[in-house]
Amino acid sequence: MSKAPLMPMATAVWLVENTSLTFRQIAEFCKLHEVEIQGIADGEVAKGIVGYNPIISGQLTNEEIHLSSKDQNRPLNIIDKEIEIKNSENKIKKYVPLSKRQDKPDSALWLLKNHAILKDSQIAKLVGVTKNSVTAIRNKSYWNYNNLNAKDPVAMGLFSQKDLISAIEKAERKVLKEKKDKEKSNLTNKS
Repeated sequence: MSKAPLMPMATAVWLVENTSLTFRQIAEFCKLHEVEIQGIADGEVAKGIVGYNPIISGQLTNEEIHLSSKDQNRPLNIIDKEIEIKNSENKIKKYVPLSKRQDKPDSALWLLKNHAILKDSQIAKLVGVTKNSVTAIRNKSYWNYNNLNAKDPVAMGLFSQKDLISAIEKAERKVLKEKKDKEKSNLTNKS
């Protein structure tokens, strides 16, 4: 099944007004019924719809219209351009509503309790609070520590599970590297 053009009714209006294509050709191209195209030409259908030029939008070319105008049996072929959507890894800080901002210290407490391997700087980056706040929560010297309730930040939508897993994996790699470095230094000191 071939694709329909953007705004098929408006495209049909433009094609009826600006080309000598048959109703059948326009109907097949716009995925409309031939009677609808006849109604557009008679002014009974699509009243008030402004024509949409498929050439400007890159869905048709003048050559394609010209070739189909000469041969009534030749269908119009839409230009199908693949649009590449890039997933940029650059994170854009998203707006956190006031109602969720009070949950950030609760989330930091949850991460400290459930994922002690994470460093304060990682928790601060994930949750969106300062490193000093995370350190104060860890030391139980946070100004509002007694009122904190540990809450899962992923469940609250502060960041994704993927972000949490990658932060944990990064912390584990650092711990392994530190252990290996410590073992190497111990071996060199003994010899």
